[in-house]
Amino acid sequence: MLTPQTIAVIGAGPAGLAAAESLSSDGFDVVVYDQMPSPARKFLMAGRSGLNLTHAEDLDKFLTRYGTAASWLEPMIRAYPPQALRQWAEALGQPCFTGSSGRVFPEAMKASPLLRAWLARLAERNTRFELRHRWAGWDEAGSLLFETPQGKKAVTAAATVLALGGASWPRLGSDGGWTRFLPPESLTPLQPANCGFITGLPPAFHEQFHGEVLHSITISGAGQSARGDVTITRQGIEGAPVYRLSSLWRDALQREGRLQIRLDLRPGMTQQVLQSRLEGFRARESQSGKLRRLGLSPAARWLLREATPAHAGADRLAQGIKSCPLDLISPDSLARAISTAGGIRREALDDGLMVRQRPGVFVAGEMLDWEAPTGGYLLQACFATGRHAAQGVKNHLRQNP
Repeated sequence: MLTPQTIAVIGAGPAGLAAAESLSSDGFDVVVYDQMPSPARKFLMAGRSGLNLTHAEDLDKFLTRYGTAASWLEPMIRAYPPQALRQWAEALGQPCFTGSSGRVFPEAMKASPLLRAWLARLAERNTRFELRHRWAGWDEAGSLLFETPQGKKAVTAAATVLALGGASWPRLGSDGGWTRFLPPESLTPLQPANCGFITGLPPAFHEQFHGEVLHSITISGAGQSARGDVTITRQGIEGAPVYRLSSLWRDALQREGRLQIRLDLRPGMTQQVLQSRLEGFRARESQSGKLRRLGLSPAARWLLREATPAHAGADRLAQGIKSCPLDLISPDSLARAISTAGGIRREALDDGLMVRQRPGVFVAGEMLDWEAPTGGYLLQACFATGRHAAQGVKNHLRQNP
C-alpha cells in the first residue's frame, strides 16, 4: 500500500539500493522497482572478479579519477568517502582488505554475501521490492508507469529516485531505455567507457588468435601509456591497460576517425639490447625463429610481420618490437563495455540531483553524465550519488510537504 510519504526507487543496483537504505533509515516508506527478476544483477556480476568496492588512495588523488566530472561529484564523495563505504560493508558482516594496488575488496572476494546482508537490512526497515517492473515513463497525470507481467501499472509517489544505470551489459538490466522518457536536451549521448576497441587488422588475425593474451606489454596512444595484459577478441583488443586509456582513445577516434597506437612487446628490454640479441643469432635463422627466441608469442610475431619488411635487419626488428603500430577503428559495442559515459547533464539537475523539469524526480548512479576508470571508482560514485539523491528527496519533502 502506498502512503503519502512513499518514495519510489527505480533500479535495484548499488545506487538505487543506497538511496533506498538512506531513505528507509529515516522512516520513509520505500518501494524499489526493477525490471529484472532479482535485484542487483550487475553488482553480482562485478563480484565474480572480486568485487572491487573502492580504492584506498588519498582522497584528493581519488577525486581526480573522475576527470571533468570531479568538481560535480566531489561534494557527494566527500560526504560519503571510501572509508565510509568500507565501514558500511564491514557493518554488514563483510570485512574488507586493501590489495597491493590499493584496491579495496571484501575478504569473501564476491558480492553475494554482501548483497544478502544488505537486502536483509532493507527488509528489516520495511523496504519493499516490485520486480519484473519495467519503467515506462509517466502518464498524463504524472504517475509512474510500469510494464509488468500482469500488464501496465500506474503508481503515484511523493518522490522518485531514478537509478536505472547506463547501457553496458544490457542483459543484466541496464539497457539505457530510460533515455526516451527524458528531454533530449538534458542528455549527453551514452557511450562505452572502460571498453575494448575494434582494430584495423584482417579478420584472419582475430579468427586465429581470438582469446590469446599479449602478456605484460606497454600500449601507447593519444599521448598516454599503460602496461599490462592485452587480450585479442574476435574483432579487436581489450584488457586492463586498454580500459585505462579508453576514454582518451574514444575521444580521439571521435575527432579523427582513426587512431594508430603503439605496442611495446618487450617493455623490459631496451631497443639496443634487443638489437644486440638479434644480431647475435645465426644469420641463417628465420625471422620467426629469432623472434620466438626473444619470447614473443605467435600473435606478437604475426603483428611484427605485418609491420616490418620480410627481410628486416636487427635494427628494424628491434624498433618494431618496441613500437609496433596498430590501427584502431572504433570502440567496441556499448553492450560489451564495463561502464557507460554520458547521461543526464549536470545543468539539467539541481544541487540535490533533482531533474529541473520534473520536480520530485531525482537521479543517481550511471544515469548521470560522468565516467571513471575501474579500480573501485565506479562503485564508490554509485553509492555516493545514491545517498546524495536520497538526501535531495528528504530536503525536497521538508520544503514541499
